[in-house]
Amino acid sequence: MIKVLSVFGTRPEAIKMAPVVKELQKHPADIVSRVCVTAQHREMLDQVLELFDIAPDYDLDLMRDDQSLSEITARVFTDLDPVIAAEQPDWVLVQGDTTTVMAASLVAFYHQVKLGHVEAGLRTGDKWQPFPEEVNRKVAGVVADAHFAPTTTAEDNLLYEGVTPEAIHVTGNSVIDALFMTAEMDYDLASGPLAEIPWEKHLILVTAHRRENHGQPLENVCAALLEIAEQYDDVHVVYPVHLNPNVQEPVHRLLGDHDQITLLPPLDYLPLVQLMKRSHLVLTDSGGIQEEAPGLGKPVLVLRDVTERPEAVEAGTVQLVGTDRERIVREATALLDDDGAYQQMAQAVNPYGDGRAAQRIVGSLLGERVVPFRPTDRR
Repeated sequence: MIKVLSVFGTRPEAIKMAPVVKELQKHPADIVSRVCVTAQHREMLDQVLELFDIAPDYDLDLMRDDQSLSEITARVFTDLDPVIAAEQPDWVLVQGDTTTVMAASLVAFYHQVKLGHVEAGLRTGDKWQPFPEEVNRKVAGVVADAHFAPTTTAEDNLLYEGVTPEAIHVTGNSVIDALFMTAEMDYDLASGPLAEIPWEKHLILVTAHRRENHGQPLENVCAALLEIAEQYDDVHVVYPVHLNPNVQEPVHRLLGDHDQITLLPPLDYLPLVQLMKRSHLVLTDSGGIQEEAPGLGKPVLVLRDVTERPEAVEAGTVQLVGTDRERIVREATALLDDDGAYQQMAQAVNPYGDGRAAQRIVGSLLGERVVPFRPTDRR
């Protein structure tokens, strides 16, 4: 019998940890599973917990308006410490590269508790891109006892940094597990936030909110979207807009009055997946969507200059376009005009998972012999 404490705080973490938590719960004879949420994101976290029917054992409720990275780090340290002291788990599981991950990794280390890092080994090689995620995940990587790498590229990064091969488990990415689970759920398109979407058109789903794109880069993205919308009568842009004022102001100012652009509030995960499933093309600076959209056969143009997910670039499911207006327009129109180019991206093999990452992670914790994920694996 082992005790596992899963710690996460944001919506992306919750999405990727939900399949792992559900898999842990399938082994009550072997595993005591506990869940602690920091609520680094509050409302966005809660809707994922509800969607996957996860009731946390501990809710630190740390979110505050306009808090700095230093403030959230300090709160995770001080509020998580007594939880780990009380539970004395055999393993703490963290996912990805948030401030919650970095701080929780160190708290586990201070208590001499083994750390499992889900989605380990992602690297850009530039500590400022993405910020602060690149350093967060490297800190977790230094502390981790088990590295659950989503791909062989991530495994290679860890080996290069000196991690022993025995500590690395190539599992695929649990976001694909969550994606497949959510894509199969019932959803009423005629009600809720997607009710006014013109489904008969070629939909372009846009998500852009990263810190490094605030200011002129985001204005360039908006200018490109406006140009694309005006160029095609049968194309409609759908942009769920992040609540950050640095995103809200330019997006609504530049795109708010166009009849071929729909601006939505941030979407819960279920409607987002349903929208993604029905979109023709995705433009994003999000990390998770770079993995999810190819799982649904959707080409992705990444609004960043570098990515910690190079496997998708190599596989041909995504293309880096940065935030240059002319390049975004050029590459988007190429996919809209050339069905051959579109199908080449849409039909490429998704390198990120087969829907069984959670099984591999939990099997590894139980000491089972687990066959590593390979990109040619099919669901």
